Amino acid sequence: MSALRVALDVTAVPEQLTGAGVYVRELARALVQRDDVALELVTRRRDAARWEALAPAAVRAVAPGNRVARLAFGELALGRALRRDAPELLHGPHYTMPRGGELPVVVTIHDLTLVEHPEWHEASKVRYFRRAIGHAARHAALLVCVSEHTAQRLRARYSPACPVVVVPHGVDHERFRPEEPAPGHDAAALAPLAPGERYVLFLGTLEPRKNLVALVEAFDRLAANDRELRLVLAGRAGWGNRPLEEAIDRSGHRARIHRLGYVSDAAAPALLRNAAAVAYPSKEEGFGLPALEALACGAPLVTSADSVMAELAGTAAWSADATPGALAEALSAALAAPGARRAEGIARAAEFTWEQSAAGHVACYRDALA
Repeated sequence: MSALRVALDVTAVPEQLTGAGVYVRELARALVQRDDVALELVTRRRDAARWEALAPAAVRAVAPGNRVARLAFGELALGRALRRDAPELLHGPHYTMPRGGELPVVVTIHDLTLVEHPEWHEASKVRYFRRAIGHAARHAALLVCVSEHTAQRLRARYSPACPVVVVPHGVDHERFRPEEPAPGHDAAALAPLAPGERYVLFLGTLEPRKNLVALVEAFDRLAANDRELRLVLAGRAGWGNRPLEEAIDRSGHRARIHRLGYVSDAAAPALLRNAAAVAYPSKEEGFGLPALEALACGAPLVTSADSVMAELAGTAAWSADATPGALAEALSAALAAPGARRAEGIARAAEFTWEQSAAGHVACYRDALA
């Protein structure tokens, strides 16, 4: 079988990677390793070197760097830019696709919060991506959803004119694993961050839908009876964080709440491995990759009930409603029995790999072309 010539649009991926950006990078890394795909990465002009390190000689650096100009390029000029040495198919991994053109396009829809919960996002993003999702539902050759949770909502709201296929994310098990890669690795990675000996960790973008105000209030309840416990918030600040800042200011234990900002690839697994518990109480996600990465590291995990994270983790995690009281109760149970679900969590996370995810995407590419 001949190799598929696939262009992957990576122009939306920032240097500091979070959920969707991790997905694009890891998918690209796995696709490059396959002999049935000839992958080309469509990048911003200023980003060529970063992506060439991942896929040498397979980069088309054509997009502008400015955000507004980049979005306009993706809609209006990307199709024309691909006519030279044209691929067979384009994959838009972040909701969008060109308007016009004859090239079949596969589009990934991560979640529908931009449509169902616009209050969780910047107004400009809501306007743009609502329109992009509607266009993809009408014109894509195939839509990839990262969970059945998202696929059901997409089908119900848009009745897409093309197949909708679920392809889960994977976990980088070289990085996210229960044991540190070498003696002293974790201590060295954590020393500059000083998270403390006993901490509850949140790892992800700090933004409204992550439900961090409730987490701070839940921590306050626990900290009153646990003088060593800290709350560590690791991740870049998104938008709309005034309520979180106010919750921290109100906290009677704010001196034990630490914001680390964006953490490196080396520090993230070390933080997860050494956490007394990991909290991922997001109100809604398409997949919730940090929850699986926490399980892969053997960490006790508390996440949101009736969410895709709870569905993926099953009984390997403690699940709780979004309220401070319910979160505090679940965290207390996880802290009291740190090893109780460790083996189950590691086994559950092992079921997800980026190699399997890449194979699922290649099947989608062939279906789209057929």
